[in-house]
Order: sequence, then C-alpha cells, then structure tokens
Amino acid sequence: MQSRYPIRLRLNGEAREFEVEAWVTLLDLLRERAGLTGTKKGCDHGQCGACTVLVGGRRINSCLTLAVMQDGQEVTTVEGLADGEQLHPLQQAFIEHDAFQCGYCTPGQLCSAVGLMNEGQARSVDQVRELMSGNICRCGAYPGIVVAVTEVMGIAAQDERRPYEPGTVPA
Repeated sequence: MQSRYPIRLRLNGEAREFEVEAWVTLLDLLRERAGLTGTKKGCDHGQCGACTVLVGGRRINSCLTLAVMQDGQEVTTVEGLADGEQLHPLQQAFIEHDAFQCGYCTPGQLCSAVGLMNEGQARSVDQVRELMSGNICRCGAYPGIVVAVTEVMGIAAQDERRPYEPGTVPA
C-alpha cells in the first residue's frame, strides 16, 4: 500500500511537485508544504470561507478537498492575485473601501470575489451579496467588501432592495 502520492500543481503560475499522504487537504499542502500562508484555516469544516482558493479559476474551500484530487490543476491563492508589485484590481479596491478590518478573512474574500467574477453569474448588488455569502467576516466589513467587489465588476452600487417606508410592510 502506497503511503505518499506524487502530485503536480501549477501553483500561482509556477509548476510545483509534491508528495503527499492521501489524507492531506489542499489547505494543509498550501500552508505547510508550499509555504503559502495567505490562505487561512478558519473552521476547517467548509463553513467560513477563509480557506477559499481558485482551482482552474473556480472558487473552492481548500479545507474540503484532498490535495491528491487536484493533481494537474491550476491553483491560485491570494499570493498569486497580484502581478508582481501591481495589485489585482480587487486588492486595490479592498484597500480603497476599507473592506477588511482584522484581515483574517481577506484572502478568502478576495479569492472568492475573483471566482465570482469568473463565474459571471452576479449582475446586481444583491446577487453579489448572495453569492459571496459563504465567506464569513467576523469583523463585519461586509459593506466595504460589497462596494469593492461591485465597483470592480462595474455593478451599480445602489441597493436594489426597496427602502423601508414608515407605515408600510416591507416586500
């Protein structure tokens, strides 16, 4: 019985090879073996989104996938979003709109937002909110996050929900 398995990843644009046990998660490989500690371990149960990375351009919770399952894949972490010293537009927007406080969730929020843009499903502020709902921010930086994401996506920043008018029942 084989105890370690060779895998190849294109990690942030660089070809990398690893040997991992079958039970090693992609999150643990990234943090402990590749030295990419930007991806955070939050709940380790796929409920908080702190570990979100991009695999083939799609966002996944890296704590819920085994590294061996990603053999041959293109994996992008928060460290791979910038182009050298040039920040990704989302990273710059997060700074401009104070879309982070403690910063712990920020790498997962950024990767999730890039994945959201790649998916092309969000067409409104409410859809951005809904499709980013798997990423939890304990500090409550959601308003800045939504403004940053919608700005980069070119979605009007106005809230689509009807404002509450006294004496009426909200829809």
